[in-house]
Amino acid sequence: MPKAKVIAAVRESIPKAYSTSKWLLSIMIPVSFGVLLLNYTGILALVSGYLQPVFEYMGLPGESAFVLLTSIFTNIYTAIAVITSLELEGRVVTILAAMCLVAHGFIIETAVLKKTGSSMFRMIILRLTGSFVLGLFLNWALPADSFHAQAGVSVQQETFNLMFAAWFLSSLVLSLKVIILITLLMILQRILEVFGVIKWLSRMLAPFQSIMGLPDSTSFSWIVANTLGLAYGSAIMIEQVEKGQMTKSEADLLNHHIAVSHSQLEDPLLFAAIGVPLSWLIIPRVFLGIIVVWLYRFELFIRKSLNSFIFKN
Repeated sequence: MPKAKVIAAVRESIPKAYSTSKWLLSIMIPVSFGVLLLNYTGILALVSGYLQPVFEYMGLPGESAFVLLTSIFTNIYTAIAVITSLELEGRVVTILAAMCLVAHGFIIETAVLKKTGSSMFRMIILRLTGSFVLGLFLNWALPADSFHAQAGVSVQQETFNLMFAAWFLSSLVLSLKVIILITLLMILQRILEVFGVIKWLSRMLAPFQSIMGLPDSTSFSWIVANTLGLAYGSAIMIEQVEKGQMTKSEADLLNHHIAVSHSQLEDPLLFAAIGVPLSWLIIPRVFLGIIVVWLYRFELFIRKSLNSFIFKN
């Protein structure tokens, strides 16, 4: 009976959702509090000052380093608040937005990639390199007199008590959001699995997956990562690996793509709200993800060939 299958799916999903939510929040909350301290003490601003010469190669002013560092340790919402407070012009905002979309939520999202089968060190290097490669490309590709972004939000220095109160409230909201979303996602994933929808989606996306250099088994996790992002989509990705629906080597290939190209809905739309064209935020990241996977596959082929040659001799 369909109703009985749905009820069973809900019962099976809730304990797993609780476990994943607990793991995610155990990373998210300490990291966000650490960033609060770095921001309040001025350490974040100090570090960004040392990075100014690097950012000039991408046609970005020195204060751009603070924006990228903020996104790396926090999220897209915070990065947008900082961007609008600095009142940067459109071309600069577009380059920064694309870089932030690759490297935001660094610690949390890299932990997800590690848990699903990839080397944390490799993912860190990949996301940092991918962010700067994208910045260099856009600095070359974007016309000098690009569109103008709309600025309006201002960020002011606050007392620690006010900053802590805001952090505490946002952490409560975040915790509820994580628990609710992951629970609903786990239930949805189980229902789709029970009724064969995941297999149907995998078959439908097979040609596109082949172009990207990804196996069919990664189709559903690819959809999740690109619609919900790595943090909220982690429950599905981890579940698929643990149940053997994706091997760790297949998940590793997927991770090389989604490390630089994920969350293609909500996050780009947030930047679009301040005037950044969506095409520059979505298309270059998809192509970068495809290039990264094929380069990684080539690397694996070379490694395998070398190992065979060594063992034969």
